[in-house]
Amino acid sequence: MFKISKKNKLLNGEINISGSKSESNRLIVLRAYTSNFEIKNISNSDDTQTLINALNSNQKEINIGHAGTAMRFLTSYFASKNNSDILLTGSNRMQERPISILVSALKDLGADIRYMKNEGYPPLKIKGRLISKESVKLTANVSSQYISSLMMLGVSLKKGLEIKLSSEITSLPYLMMTIKMIKSLGGNVEMSSDRIIVSPIKKIIKNSYTVESDWSSASYYFSLASMCDNVDLTLNTFFESSIQGDSKLVEIYDNFGVKTIFNDNKIQLIRSKKNLPKKINLDLNDTPDLAQTIVISCLANKIDCDLHGLHTLKIKETDRLMALKNEIQKFGVDKIEVTNNSLHLRNKSSLNPNIVIDTYQDHRMAMSFACLSMINPIIIKDPMVVTKSYKNFWTDLEKLGFRISKK
Repeated sequence: MFKISKKNKLLNGEINISGSKSESNRLIVLRAYTSNFEIKNISNSDDTQTLINALNSNQKEINIGHAGTAMRFLTSYFASKNNSDILLTGSNRMQERPISILVSALKDLGADIRYMKNEGYPPLKIKGRLISKESVKLTANVSSQYISSLMMLGVSLKKGLEIKLSSEITSLPYLMMTIKMIKSLGGNVEMSSDRIIVSPIKKIIKNSYTVESDWSSASYYFSLASMCDNVDLTLNTFFESSIQGDSKLVEIYDNFGVKTIFNDNKIQLIRSKKNLPKKINLDLNDTPDLAQTIVISCLANKIDCDLHGLHTLKIKETDRLMALKNEIQKFGVDKIEVTNNSLHLRNKSSLNPNIVIDTYQDHRMAMSFACLSMINPIIIKDPMVVTKSYKNFWTDLEKLGFRISKK
């Protein structure tokens, strides 16, 4: 356990956040499907390293631990890798996360995949073969990573791939990220409300690609800034024309009195003088990874909130909605209520010091709740779970004057 505290409510300094995990993972897989190119500012997260190791492995069994993105992207990759014979597995929690929609789509394309334990869940026995079919249909409202996985497979197929969508798309910005990356490398993607058509990439047009730093990781500094008296914080390698959906932080945190200034591929966070609202109502269907950070910002600032579009949070590293409810109840709020799709906070909390937070093997639980240390000392269980996405999180907090001690 770590105890995190800070002597004052000042946030001043400069931080280098590693490259976006989402961008890095897509580029790594696209490189594996096509040809070699350099990836600069690549994510140093555990998830990205797990994906690299898996693609370079000669083992018959590949264990990707908690890395959900790796599971989804590698399922398509190994299914299309002719003559490969792989057992793809993961942690106990990974074996509880459904993958049947993607596997069914791949089987429809001719893939040879078998469930080794429970129907619809990893581990998977995958025997790779050439994929010759050109069209597939799947549900789009569960995880955008299923669609991204198939889109990236499409660039390697001789005639490309048509993906027919039978429902409304969830987390659209992540699909747009995949589309823009494919196009930037020399491919072509056509998208309408009910289908995506991916053309094969015949030749890579870039020798190198610079990954923007991770906006999801930046969210914790926006949260900290919302709790401060004075802020002058610079975060490096962020672009005003970002392809990451979580860059919507700039707009969202204006509600919390955090102003963002872009300058020379950096962002500067400062505190504005505006009065904070009593209640915030947001649809996070496109940015569900920000939910925990936003809820904690509301908790700290005594703001009520109604957050919607959260249905994907139940199949993440943990059931994030129940995890949030369990931990927020420790702060004596008037009400914290969750449904399958939403969270509702009525907030007259006291934020007492030294409350112990369970993290549920979820990196975002650890980092979002750690931000409350700006108000009062807090204790985080299993703190190193943060390396899944943000390896330097604790050392970066120390650079900004936070005191972190082992309990």
